[in-house]
Amino acid sequence: MVRLYTDDLTIGYGERLIVKDLNIKIPDKQITTIIGSNGCGKSTLLKAITRIISHQSGTIILDGENISLENTKLLAKKMAILPQTPESASGLTVGELVSYGRFPYQSGFGRLTKKDIEVIDWALEVTGTQDYKYQPVDSLSGGQRQRVWIAMALAQETEIIFLDEPTTYLDMAHQLEILELLQRLNREQERTIVMVLHDLNQAARFADYIIALKDGEIVKAGNCEEVINHEVLKEVFQIDTEIGRDPRTNKPMCITYNLL
Repeated sequence: MVRLYTDDLTIGYGERLIVKDLNIKIPDKQITTIIGSNGCGKSTLLKAITRIISHQSGTIILDGENISLENTKLLAKKMAILPQTPESASGLTVGELVSYGRFPYQSGFGRLTKKDIEVIDWALEVTGTQDYKYQPVDSLSGGQRQRVWIAMALAQETEIIFLDEPTTYLDMAHQLEILELLQRLNREQERTIVMVLHDLNQAARFADYIIALKDGEIVKAGNCEEVINHEVLKEVFQIDTEIGRDPRTNKPMCITYNLL
């Protein structure tokens, strides 16, 4: 099932086109990972789909409706995004930051309702950040902060969550912690997860569906077997790879590589 897709989507900055006539389909209730070299349009695509930036032509369809015409608060109840570099949360406690996820549901003076507080506490519990609720966000480690930002996205109660390089700047243990959290949200709560990752083996391990981009165009989209292979990676990254099998998941993995 596909609820979200693009039709001939073109995105650019001024006269410079980043994404050209792109047609993608995001499988519902699955984990989709977007891979590609720096500057290929991955982050730009996420920003356009979530309406952070506008697109030049084409359409983005969610639940049969053009998102360009969608009410902002209504759209925010359907999809949430964690950007590559979240805005500073200086001076905020964890609970205060997570409460911002309730903005689409607030009216009037924006006071938190009993339901808002219940959802905030639930998001903190699911992400393992309940103990930090009254601590300043600035006092947390990188991995802890990333989980708090995910909690804020969860507090929006959206069925689709976009994440732009959620493991950047984290050590290996915290990277795995974040990716396993997202996998649990997908499997246990059927959240549709769409994320940009640089690590090919992480993409293969956690994704159900992978989209490989080059210069704003799709080279290949499909399951791990179809995308994580010698020919596709050669075209996308200009590398000569040796592909093996992950002994724990039996998914393809990049063992080593050389520049072409």
